[in-house]
Amino acid sequence: MKKIVCLILFALTLSASAQFTKNMFSKDPITNLENFQNSKVYYGFYMGFNSYDFKIDYKNAGPDIQIKTSTGFNVGIVGDLKLHEYINLRFEPGLYYTTRELMYPNFATESDALRQVNSTYIHLPLLLKFSSLRTGNIRPYILGGLSATLNLSGNSKSIDDNLQQRFRVKPWTTNYEMGFGIDLFCPYFIFSPSIRGVFGLKDELIRDNDPNSPWTSNIESIKTRAVFINFTFH
Repeated sequence: MKKIVCLILFALTLSASAQFTKNMFSKDPITNLENFQNSKVYYGFYMGFNSYDFKIDYKNAGPDIQIKTSTGFNVGIVGDLKLHEYINLRFEPGLYYTTRELMYPNFATESDALRQVNSTYIHLPLLLKFSSLRTGNIRPYILGGLSATLNLSGNSKSIDDNLQQRFRVKPWTTNYEMGFGIDLFCPYFIFSPSIRGVFGLKDELIRDNDPNSPWTSNIESIKTRAVFINFTFH
C-alpha cells in the first residue's frame, strides 16, 4: 500500500512540476487560476509522510531510552477560510500512521528492553497561513497554530502495563505547529508541498501500576515530536 501511494504521489508531483515549468519558463508565461485566491472558502486534500519521535525528560540522570523512528503515512482534507489578502485560517483533519521502537537500557532480554509503539492518530490542526505576494505562478507561505491529536491505539484503557509488555499513553494530546510551503498554481489546480514541525505540549505517558517500575518510574515526561511532509491539492 505504501509503495502504491508513493508512486501516486511521485506521478502527481512530476505532472505538476512539468506543467509548472512549462508555464513559468515559456516565452509568454501564463498566469494560472488568476481568480482562485479571491475565493472566500475553498477545500482540498493532502497526502504525505511523517516521522514521529518522543522527547523524554528524566527525573534522574542515567542511560537514555533509545528511540528508533520510522516513516509513516498521512492522508486528510483541507478547509481554508480567507481572513485577509495574505492571511488564511486552515483546518486540516487527517489520519496519521506511524511506528516507534523504544529500547530500554539495563535489561538482559529483548522482551523486557524493547517496546514497539504503533500509533494511529486522528490529527486536528487549526492553523494560520501567512502568504507572500504572488509572483507569477508561485506563492510561498509560512503557517503555524495549535492542534489536538487523538491516539486510537494508545492502550489507555488497558489494565496491563509494561510488566505485560503493554506500553500505554494518554489518548489526547495538544501540540503547537510551525512550518512553511509553497503554492504552485497549475492550469487546473494548486499543488502545495509543505514541511511542518509538531511539538507536544503535555506529558503523554501513563505510568505503570508499580510506582517503582523500571520502565516508567524515572520518566518525568514524554512528549511528541514530529515532522510532516504533505502534498496538498486544491
